[in-house]
Amino acid sequence: MNELVNKISSYNIFNYLFPGAIFVILTKGIIHYPIEETDVLARLFLYYFVGMVISRVGSIIIEPPLKWMRFIRFRPYKEYVSASKKDPKLELLSEVNNTYRTLSSLFAILLVIELYAHDTAIPLLGHGRAGTIILAVLLLMFLLAYRKQTRFITQRIEANS
Repeated sequence: MNELVNKISSYNIFNYLFPGAIFVILTKGIIHYPIEETDVLARLFLYYFVGMVISRVGSIIIEPPLKWMRFIRFRPYKEYVSASKKDPKLELLSEVNNTYRTLSSLFAILLVIELYAHDTAIPLLGHGRAGTIILAVLLLMFLLAYRKQTRFITQRIEANS
């Protein structure tokens, strides 16, 4: 088990495992899964899979409209590859950027669930409008962090071109 945990990269932890765990924990009241509380490995795989789905929603569904609306702007991938050879920190910055996108996706999905199921969906966030407001604020905060990080990466790419 320790060997498996040691092989998981920070990217996998922050972009798959962490968002998956948050989602499963917050939606436990509406998503019933037949995994024993003591089966840690099964829970890790569940969190990882759910996190992968959330991450893909971010890259396939959330990111394209943000690019289309010019909320975020990327440099061409060739420029990123070239600049990352000169500036190895770009890979870490890109990983953080992907984490912000995944967390934006997580909060967007949770917001949709909260709006659809309302008070029964995510009781940990409070009752009434409180949960909706909390999720909307978290979504906005991580969308803005995603845009800021994207701009920072773009500037570093331009500086290394």
